[in-house]
Amino acid sequence: MCRSKKLPSCLLFAACLLLAAECFSQEIGRAPGTTGVTVFEGARLITGAGGGAIENSAFTVENGRFTRVGRRGEAQVPAGAMRVDLAGKTVMPAMVDLHGHIGFQNVPAGTMSKETYTRENLIDHLQRLAYHGVGAIVSIGDLVSRSDLRGGRTDWGDVPLRMRDEVVPGAALFRTAGPGMAWPGAGAQGHISRADVMYPVTTVEEAREAVRDYVRMKPSFIKIWVDSRGGRMQTLTPPLYRAIIAEAHQHNVPVGVHNVTAADAKELMRAGVEGWLHVPVRQGEAVDDELIAIVKQRIARNERPKLWMTPAFRSTWMATQGGRRPAWLDDPLLRETYSPQDIQAHWGSPLAKMSADLVEHARRNLELDGRNAMQLRAAGMRIVTGTDTGQSRFWIGYFNHLELESLVAIGMTPAEAIVAATRDAADIAGVNAGMVAAGRSADFMVLDANPLENISNTRRINQVYLRGQEVPRAAMTARWQAEFRRTASE
Repeated sequence: MCRSKKLPSCLLFAACLLLAAECFSQEIGRAPGTTGVTVFEGARLITGAGGGAIENSAFTVENGRFTRVGRRGEAQVPAGAMRVDLAGKTVMPAMVDLHGHIGFQNVPAGTMSKETYTRENLIDHLQRLAYHGVGAIVSIGDLVSRSDLRGGRTDWGDVPLRMRDEVVPGAALFRTAGPGMAWPGAGAQGHISRADVMYPVTTVEEAREAVRDYVRMKPSFIKIWVDSRGGRMQTLTPPLYRAIIAEAHQHNVPVGVHNVTAADAKELMRAGVEGWLHVPVRQGEAVDDELIAIVKQRIARNERPKLWMTPAFRSTWMATQGGRRPAWLDDPLLRETYSPQDIQAHWGSPLAKMSADLVEHARRNLELDGRNAMQLRAAGMRIVTGTDTGQSRFWIGYFNHLELESLVAIGMTPAEAIVAATRDAADIAGVNAGMVAAGRSADFMVLDANPLENISNTRRINQVYLRGQEVPRAAMTARWQAEFRRTASE
């Protein structure tokens, strides 16, 4: 604590910040499971494999990985192992986010810029994810040097590529899908800082050249945008996106797409796209038998059959609760990581001001888009979680929990939603996590309530462990709260 009453307020505040930082580093150093063997006993265990939980479980963590998983008393405990009693708690794997846009946002200030895209800021965002029980993220539209397609390069640096190779204690793993590709100006919308990051292509040869440059950074996948934004702008044409997909597959790199219409979804599916960032058909259109047949044929012929989507229904689901103040706006978990001003400005006031007609419109959109997603899932596509997080209104980490609630709202069971956020998302991201199983990275959440009974209980976080080490959540929130107070006073 800061005890002195004689220091000027600015020095007192600085001293508190220094002390919080010192506590943060000390807590990481003291994290259990760093060395030796730890046995966690007594919890209800959701493994991430689907189905029911293991009651009165026991699992062993050694060198950052799970080694034994089962019921308490069924396996021999190694001599000298540390024991952790989790009776009355529920354990589930840490989540994985396949659709992030982190790094640009200054969370305390509520601003976005390219200048903010630094290693330090990325780590802050990865810590926010870890705080909420997210163990890994694939970020898209990242600020990394690329060809300008005129013989030069953008000279934006290689921070995402360096972060991909780091394992930061107390932070989620970082993976990158690179900058993305789009018709000039028709890629990522929202804040201007991100609008020119993508490779801008207008000819087939530009598209192929851009892919050849893109694959040099070994992205998790190549992201493309095929969206005219309601007819307001040009977008990638079928010859362009077919060239991108064909060239990417020559290098064995998957492609993920942001598109809207059923017509584009069919052509993209036929061309071999593997992933969809959002539902393949949305904004008033419905999935039809032809698209279902294309999905089934792809899988039956084993033509790049690992098809997936990140529905990102969370914002629509939140809007269905407009015209009032949803209880989650006052959730302690949210208030530990975001300021009251941010919460009120970005969602509190806008939701309260929604008319009944707008709320009903959101409800209909969620119903139709949810039905589209579930029909494609039944045909063989996987639903995995991705929150589109990192923009000012998209709360880093907290949105992963609301995303689970939106999946349950469209008809998935809590167990199915958890699998989408853990095992299946980890598989697509290519990270050795997502399950409490021998050999997997020991990334898990300890919860005070059972999410199989109510999916919102994933927000009842007691502890988070990544790679066998406890995340120092108390020190993190102390630092963030101090930053909010400083920003408010400026």
